[in-house]
Amino acid sequence: MKYDGFLAQVRERGGYKDQDEAADVTKAVLEVLAQRISPGEVKDLASQLPGPLGQVLDDATPQRAQSFGIEEFYRRVAERTHARPRTAQWDASAVLTTVADAVTGGELNQIISQLPSSYAVLFGKADLAD
Repeated sequence: MKYDGFLAQVRERGGYKDQDEAADVTKAVLEVLAQRISPGEVKDLASQLPGPLGQVLDDATPQRAQSFGIEEFYRRVAERTHARPRTAQWDASAVLTTVADAVTGGELNQIISQLPSSYAVLFGKADLAD
């Protein structure tokens, strides 16, 4: 998937006013995801996303993954987007369902396996959630 196509899907799913807003939301969500999964997995994910998004992940990669729940995930996204956590939930879903469409099934499984089951719904995989 190309960068513009990725942002167009995020924009459509999230109902954003333009590509710039979709890009800002995408950056925020990917930065938080990069904190939550292992650095090796961040690198693998970055290699499957369009160039600028891979760079966002590379720039956000911590030394090691942090452990936090889904509510904290929303809070961190909300902090970056200056939105409420409920809006951040919508934003995270718009971005991560697009990520799920853009990467291989194996890569998606690797990411989801590093997260609590409550995160699965964000990737459009509600059947994997508790």
